[in-house]
Amino acid sequence: METKHALRRRVSRRTFLGASLAVGAGAWGTTLIPEISAQASTGLTDGDAAILRFLAALEILETDFWQQYNELGGVQDSEVPGGAGNKPYTKALAQLDADMAQYIHDNTEDEFTHFDFINHYLTANGSSAINLDRFRTLPGSQATGADKTALRLTNLMQLTVDTSWWTRYRSRTKNPDPPFDDAFPVAVPSIATGQHPAIPRTDRDLTPQNHLQFIANTAGFHFATIEQGGSSLYPSLAQRVTSVEVLRILVSIGPTETMHFQTWADKAGNAPAITDPTTGLSFPDLNKPPFGGEDFQTNLIMPEPTVFLDRKFPIVSIIRPTETTGAATGAVKFLTDMGLFRGQSAEFFATLGDLATKADAAKRGV
Repeated sequence: METKHALRRRVSRRTFLGASLAVGAGAWGTTLIPEISAQASTGLTDGDAAILRFLAALEILETDFWQQYNELGGVQDSEVPGGAGNKPYTKALAQLDADMAQYIHDNTEDEFTHFDFINHYLTANGSSAINLDRFRTLPGSQATGADKTALRLTNLMQLTVDTSWWTRYRSRTKNPDPPFDDAFPVAVPSIATGQHPAIPRTDRDLTPQNHLQFIANTAGFHFATIEQGGSSLYPSLAQRVTSVEVLRILVSIGPTETMHFQTWADKAGNAPAITDPTTGLSFPDLNKPPFGGEDFQTNLIMPEPTVFLDRKFPIVSIIRPTETTGAATGAVKFLTDMGLFRGQSAEFFATLGDLATKADAAKRGV
């Protein structure tokens, strides 16, 4: 069996993204197809292919914004293509945890492998890989450390971060899924409305210190907001697949998203309570009034047990939500409402919407 480092020598991710934004995910994803085609299975149902294509698209989008985080705040090495790093931003992120740079790097690497594997699997089974390169039109950060010339798929400079996952995972009496359909308060009201940067837009964002810390805090909560979505999406769509092998893919990748989520949920709880002198907005101390109590307690990083399926059953610790109806289109709406695609074209939204609609239309067969 090849070691991890041997595999990297054979096909490095830097080789991929070195032609990165020119060649693109889908194109690189076809380079090894002759090598794996002989091992391919007999094909995919239309529904399974639709689910995998949608997940590949979301993983490409996820990789795009994690790469931006890594350029500025992650470990810089040959394993994950990036920029030169931004020391003040990296230092601000380290206020949430000393190992933030390594975690950002590793999360970025994981997302590269997710879309790469799914695209390979699609082409090996007679379907087409996903390539979103034509939508790389958004300008990125111009701060020191960023790849200033790269065009992006996602926008990290105008985010509205829904932090209701914080209270949802701490509640013992509510569940967002049917038949309960409960709503949850946000943990950080200051970033739940408006448009906020999660990376420095230019070097002007590097000062004053509390302004940069507010940006880093926003990033810390955004990390968890994104990864809790992946934690829900994979089990939601797994209920619609037909092939046992495709089911295995979803139940193997999905838990890694949950591992990411718990890591980032833990780090978000360390975000220092500060006021941004530039905007006047504040990050609260979640352990003190008007917050506090179990719904906001920062060291509750594991899902508290809650109601599931029916109140006649005892409470249980679960991923929430996992409702399968409308899961894909719901994910697109969630990401769109966040502002992650602010500035994208009508064609982009139509393409992503079509992929989601087809994934949601998949029906589990025998």
